[in-house]
Amino acid sequence: MIAIIDYDAGNIRSVEKALQFLGQEAVVTREKDVILEAEKVILPGVGAFGDAMGKLHQYRLEEVIYKVVENNTPFLGICLGLQLLFDRSDESPGVDGLGILKGEILRIPEYPGLKIPHIGWNSLTFPNQGRLFTGILEDSYVYFVHSYYLKAEDESIVTAAAEYGTCIHASVEKDNVFACQFHPEKSSETGLQILKNFVEL
Repeated sequence: MIAIIDYDAGNIRSVEKALQFLGQEAVVTREKDVILEAEKVILPGVGAFGDAMGKLHQYRLEEVIYKVVENNTPFLGICLGLQLLFDRSDESPGVDGLGILKGEILRIPEYPGLKIPHIGWNSLTFPNQGRLFTGILEDSYVYFVHSYYLKAEDESIVTAAAEYGTCIHASVEKDNVFACQFHPEKSSETGLQILKNFVEL
């Protein structure tokens, strides 16, 4: 069973539907015991960094997330779920992230001809080998919706990158922790393969 953490963020149900399409049992929950017993855990979401951290604290989910990571359960952050894993975000000054991975979330810089938020398809390069991208060709396209991007402190954890006025660290992997800035559940066959790779870890 795969637990999808429910902390009142947007876009959670589309992840559930994608997993069901892959034949997986997925449960949207904030029940501590259900999350800790799951074989895999996903933290999806769209929304503001500070609001999301507030909800994680309100529901005491940050403690559960630390325990999942400590237990070596495969964990996947998607979009806002990626950003929350890091130390801080320009979007919410003074609000600490989960700090599970080292790095910061920066606002995408203004760039001639590019709109912010970054919405749409963008190709990926693979600076380091990542298990989520098994069987996926470099320069494959995935779907993004964001105004802030990750700059990881340790570039060896970056498994996918995208260019959008700057180099966006689009996916990371460290031990049992995986995360994508883009939305695999909205990224057609490539995205389904990424989710399938996570499910099969």
